[in-house]
Amino acid sequence: MDFKKFTNQITELKKIELGGLEAKFKLAPKLRLKYDKQKINANNPKIAAVLALFYPNKNNETSILLTQRASYKGTHSSQISFPGGKVEKNDKSLAQTALRETFEEVGVLQNSVEIIREITTVYIPPSNFLATPFIAFTLHIPTFKTNHEVTEIIEITLKELLSDDNIISVTKNTSYMKATKVPAFSIRNKIIWGATGMMLSEIKDLLKAVN
Repeated sequence: MDFKKFTNQITELKKIELGGLEAKFKLAPKLRLKYDKQKINANNPKIAAVLALFYPNKNNETSILLTQRASYKGTHSSQISFPGGKVEKNDKSLAQTALRETFEEVGVLQNSVEIIREITTVYIPPSNFLATPFIAFTLHIPTFKTNHEVTEIIEITLKELLSDDNIISVTKNTSYMKATKVPAFSIRNKIIWGATGMMLSEIKDLLKAVN
């Protein structure tokens, strides 16, 4: 999809009903379903926000920003994710958290980004985070400058996201499941699953609804 067509749909994207958990659970491990609102609240999760940033690539195709996390001794080492992170005391809103973290991680200036809308929060059991995603866009190809948390910028096109041919099943191990088959996106030799896959699933359904 060319970027002008995408920007022409922004007004409708702001108004359309979210797919919510039903959309997210299309890309969720079955064990994730056991975490209902009551159980999540009982775990007193840490609060975070992430940014799903749309922008034109060099061919003027609508693209979405993902990152490959650095390798470290932690739960989400080397995983693919949206830029984002936990709320800090000076953040005035979750949207500001997402924008600040995106600037810190990949260098996208906050004043160049416009938030389209908030979508459904995702609980991340291994790290006990409750993350709120925001869909946003910038009108120009960003100049990325990564920090130590990011090893690679991953650019996928909207066309690739919307293709059902890119949905696969993979076997994963986590702190709460062993050798379990989970649904995932397979795009450009990258496997995108878990919380990021769930967020992308809801975004995919939103965009399909306006196309």
